[in-house]
Amino acid sequence: MAEWIGIGKRARRCYGFDEIALVPGTQTVNPNEVDTTFEIAGKKFKIPILAAAMDGVVDVRFAVEMSKLGGIAVLNLDGVQTRYENPDIVLEKIAKASPEKATGLIQSVYNTPIKEKLISKRVEEIKRKKAIAVVSCIPAYAEKFAKIAITAGADIFVVQSTVTTTKHISREYKSLDLFKFCKSTRIPVIIGNCVTYETTLALMETGVTALLIGIGPGTACTTRGVLGIGVPQVTATVDAAAARDFYYKSKGKYVPIITDGGMSRGGDICKAFACGADAVMIGSNFARAKEAPGKGYHWGMATSHVNLPRGTRIYVGTTGSLKEILVGPAKVDDGSQNLMGALKTSMGSLGAVNLKQMHDVEIIIAPSIQTEGKIFQVDQRVGMGK
Repeated sequence: MAEWIGIGKRARRCYGFDEIALVPGTQTVNPNEVDTTFEIAGKKFKIPILAAAMDGVVDVRFAVEMSKLGGIAVLNLDGVQTRYENPDIVLEKIAKASPEKATGLIQSVYNTPIKEKLISKRVEEIKRKKAIAVVSCIPAYAEKFAKIAITAGADIFVVQSTVTTTKHISREYKSLDLFKFCKSTRIPVIIGNCVTYETTLALMETGVTALLIGIGPGTACTTRGVLGIGVPQVTATVDAAAARDFYYKSKGKYVPIITDGGMSRGGDICKAFACGADAVMIGSNFARAKEAPGKGYHWGMATSHVNLPRGTRIYVGTTGSLKEILVGPAKVDDGSQNLMGALKTSMGSLGAVNLKQMHDVEIIIAPSIQTEGKIFQVDQRVGMGK
């Protein structure tokens, strides 16, 4: 699989969403009759799309609306929602900052300490609306924050960092024991992020409920540029799915994988499922919703790093409601709205009755798939030419 890139060094070719296409099979299905149900720890969701734990995407209001529509929105416990009693004031400042001052402002905003009472308050606010409360934090705070969030009524806890492994070496601080954490936490635990077969398999041994797959593909993420780290999402998802399937065959436990980042259109989401994803997590599309707290702006979780930011604030605009983005009707022509309609239509065209069958559709390498026959769209900057 690998090719020589120089003396004594080989590298394998990996693929992203723009380099592949899905091939219709021998049958088609009525899109209205396909099953898009995503199941995690016995909980079923009709929308297999998670909203990323980013401050410009998810607040209490957004989480409630997403839950009502049948999906999951993850609230960031390391962000402005738990640092400020009234986060809207801070979010307004971030939205109004000039590009030159945005990173510095965000860094200063996140220097304010997290208030543990606000963790309970935000979870309780979501639960009072009878919505699913899913929260996220970095490994360093996981043990403390999980206890607070669970007491307040959280349904799922996410532990997320740029790169996650079962073996973290540090003399400076005590690392999180993922085996102990998954075993002792009374609610489902999702861990991220990883991109390789070996690490996916090792993390599944911890007893985790699901895994996030993806390093650096997010619209607002600059990890790949700053650190040079990452694997294109097609290859990362395929490798992780292979690990999941091997683990299921050998241990009898199915651990869902969630492709996280790198998807901006319905077609990308469809390709993620074809590569083996059980669900997907996206941020930028949802940052464009009227309900999103970022007011048309989107920034990465690592933007606020005091010494080495690995994200940036980008303007994505506000294009429609969360409902329009998820289930339509679409008002734009670029594939960023009615994501569920796109998924169902793709499944119908491919002959997949459910998401498991999507894992078996034929995939081809097609580097011209985005440009073939699209000269006028590109010239006029419409549709796929944007």
